[in-house]
Amino acid sequence: MPAAEMGFFIVLDGIDGCGKTVHSKILCEALRKLRYDVAYTTEPSESMIGSFIEQKLLREAKVAPEVEALLFAADRFEHLKFDVLPMLNANKIVVSDRYVYSSIAYQGAQGLRLDWLRQVNYFAIKPNLALYLDVPPEVGLARKRGRSVLENLQLETKVRQVYIGLVHSGEMIKVDSNRSLNMVKEEILTLALQALEKANFPKQNIEDPR
Repeated sequence: MPAAEMGFFIVLDGIDGCGKTVHSKILCEALRKLRYDVAYTTEPSESMIGSFIEQKLLREAKVAPEVEALLFAADRFEHLKFDVLPMLNANKIVVSDRYVYSSIAYQGAQGLRLDWLRQVNYFAIKPNLALYLDVPPEVGLARKRGRSVLENLQLETKVRQVYIGLVHSGEMIKVDSNRSLNMVKEEILTLALQALEKANFPKQNIEDPR
C-alpha cells in the first residue's frame, strides 16, 4: 500500500464486538482535548455503496465472499477519494473505524487469497498507525448479538486468526481489548501519541473544546 503524504491516518480494526467504534470515538475526543485537529470516519462509509452494504449486504442474505470483497473495495475507493484523502491533505488526523484489514480478515477467512484481496485494494493507502483490538470471538459475539450476517463463531474465529497474522507480519499493533474501557483507551491514546511524536506531527491551532 502507498503511504499517505500528508496528515496522519489512524485505523482501529478487529472482529465484530471488539470495541473499535467506541474506542475510535474516544480517541478522537482525547486528541481534540490535546489540541489536535481530528476527524472520525468509518467503513462501510456513508456513500451510496456504503449504505447498500450496511443496509442490505450485512443485514439480509449472505452473498459470495468475492462479491463482498468487491463491494467493500468499491466503497473504500470512494471513501478514500472523497473523504479520507481530502482530510489528510488538509493536514488533519483521520481516525477510521475499520479499513482494508477488515476485507483481508473477513473475506480471507472465507477462503479468498490474501494476495488477490490486496490487489483488489491496491489503491488503499498505508495508515500511519493500524491497531488491532483483540477479544475472544465469544466475547465479541456476545457484545454484538447478531447484527450482521457475518457474525458466527466459526467465521469470527478464523477472522481473528487472520488479524493475528497481520500483527505478526508487522502491519498492525495488537491491543488487548478484553479489559476495562479505561485500560484500553489509555493504551490506544499512548500508542497514538507515541506515533504522532515519532512523526513530529504538529498540534493544530484549534479551539480548546473543554
